[in-house]
Amino acid sequence: MTSTTNPLLQSGGLPAFDRIAPEHASPAITRLLSESRRLIARLTAPQTPATWADFAAPLSEGLERLSWAWGVVGHLHSVNDIPVWRDAYNALLPEISRFYSELGQNLALFEKYKILRASAEFATLNLARQRIVDHEIRDFRLSGAELPEADKPRFQAIMEELSSLAAKFAENLLDATNAFAEIVHDEKDLAGLPPEARDAAREAAESAGVQGWKFTLHAPSYLPVLQYAEHRELRRRLYRAHAIRASEFADSGSKPEWDNTPLMARILALRAEEAALLGFGNYAEVSLAPKMAQSPKEALAFLRDMAKQAKPFAERDMRELRAFAAQKLGLTELQPWDVPYASEKLLQERYAFSEQEVRPYFTEPAVIAGLFHVVERLYGIRVKPDRAPVWHDSVRFYRIENAAGELVGEFYMDLYARETKRGGAWMDSAVSRYRKSDGLQTPVAYLVCNLSKPLGTKPATFTHDEVQTLFHEAGHGFHHLLTRMEELGVSGISGVEWDAVELPSQFMENFCWEWDVLQAMTAHVDTGEPLPRALFDKMRAAKNFQSGMITVRQIEFALFDMLLHSEFDPQKDAIPDLIARVRAEVAVLFPPEWHRFPNSFSHIFGGGYAAGYYSYKWAEVLSADAYAAFEESGDPLDAATGQRFLDEILSQGGVRPALESFKAFRGRAPKPDALLRHSGMISG
Repeated sequence: MTSTTNPLLQSGGLPAFDRIAPEHASPAITRLLSESRRLIARLTAPQTPATWADFAAPLSEGLERLSWAWGVVGHLHSVNDIPVWRDAYNALLPEISRFYSELGQNLALFEKYKILRASAEFATLNLARQRIVDHEIRDFRLSGAELPEADKPRFQAIMEELSSLAAKFAENLLDATNAFAEIVHDEKDLAGLPPEARDAAREAAESAGVQGWKFTLHAPSYLPVLQYAEHRELRRRLYRAHAIRASEFADSGSKPEWDNTPLMARILALRAEEAALLGFGNYAEVSLAPKMAQSPKEALAFLRDMAKQAKPFAERDMRELRAFAAQKLGLTELQPWDVPYASEKLLQERYAFSEQEVRPYFTEPAVIAGLFHVVERLYGIRVKPDRAPVWHDSVRFYRIENAAGELVGEFYMDLYARETKRGGAWMDSAVSRYRKSDGLQTPVAYLVCNLSKPLGTKPATFTHDEVQTLFHEAGHGFHHLLTRMEELGVSGISGVEWDAVELPSQFMENFCWEWDVLQAMTAHVDTGEPLPRALFDKMRAAKNFQSGMITVRQIEFALFDMLLHSEFDPQKDAIPDLIARVRAEVAVLFPPEWHRFPNSFSHIFGGGYAAGYYSYKWAEVLSADAYAAFEESGDPLDAATGQRFLDEILSQGGVRPALESFKAFRGRAPKPDALLRHSGMISG
């Protein structure tokens, strides 16, 4: 196929999603791999000078075509995981993994970068290019470039297998999630469920061709049952089905081949072998090499210090919940599947507030308009609807312009949950800002969520948690889109330490609690009225409800992840034993023995957060302290402070260490005070 007939062979830009088909993947990627190998051979030839213009720039620009095409294939595998796309992706994954492993171990490339680093030219390069060269040298070492030749084939095989296992882990989880369905036939069993949840379940049943109400393990269906259903056995069944996904248990409709247990063991063994080959003590040390935290010990100390401050509040939360459940609900033995339900009842009693009471006000058009209003005020930009080919008819497309009307970037927004879309929410790069030989390439982002979809002819309505999720991913998106860097290695989120990359996303969540912001992004689904101030005040009063419990749960996940990759010995221990020990140290809520949380922990087994989940709390300290600057200004949408945040953090990409960017914005090092205050965890 030529570039005119195969849309994956176009030279970057917006993907032609209206023409891209699974059969395009193999010929395009195969051709681009071949072209990339020829490029590398030419640039590593002795006669090619190790200069930026002759070597580094053409390498970066030349490899971008492959990165762009494979990024499109990977994106479609995530948002349209139908059998033909899954097969196309998995067939190519070993080849792609092999290529990038070869690339990372290419001594000729490594040598060129080292020559450039040692040359007189290096001192004349701008800061962005110097940082890219330094990062390349670091990454070559982490990719095994300095390994003995005898070890390189094994290292390459490890990388290939890890890529395949991560994809398989995510696919097993999606398949196990989709396999379960709870059909309710008696309407009495729906007591307590909000109308929106009932209507969605009825529509799901009709779509499946069954009578009654259909509930699944996708968050918009599963969570309302746990939170509101009075039918305790219904809650228990969904809780168990969700808890044992992709495990050895089959009573949720799962299949033995979807069990992630052997995959986890293999992934951990391969990561340990990778670390040993590279000369590290454990995989956590490998993971932390490019991050802000200097060692597993530092990350663990940070988490345990946070746990020490949060656990007394969590224990108080749990005591209050148990007492309330026993006295008011007759639940003398509070089970895990009772906790969301009892918590909702306690929240309503204490604050006369429920998420479902505010949900009708968070209509999708108003929320989207409110989000755009925030970023337009803060950063002096304009977000406008635009048109482009998309992968699903519910996907929207937008362009961003500066005050002069010039294009800054573009993004896709895919909001609703679908059975063919992997769970969670994420931002990914479609195109990065880059000064190419033929001009400036502007960035493009994918913003993907799994929110509630519209029912009938009415617009979708979101819970406040879902609104925060959207703002969070938009924070990542605008970090990518508003960069001013023009080199791929430091543009947008590239080159930003992983434990700082959540700063702009968590920062955006704060605006979801500001009255002036929130009022303008609400419009009741039936009346169009904005959120009443009295209802906002109740919501605000309930903001830190059970914040201690929520915090220690996050720390539980992060501690488990870090210990799993730093101290865990599979010869002496088992994964369930480790999570049990972590819970004994920090948790206040203890799931049943059969709970298999690790089997669905896709962040660390199917994503990029291995030995990095702590970064959510680490970056939360940074984001809360950054937002405190807006509080100190007296206006959450203060344009001058927003401009400084744009200038010193968002626009900088990875051109300098994240700590330097933070200090440039805040004028000092970060402090945890704002996070503790925002979370209501200040004693006294």
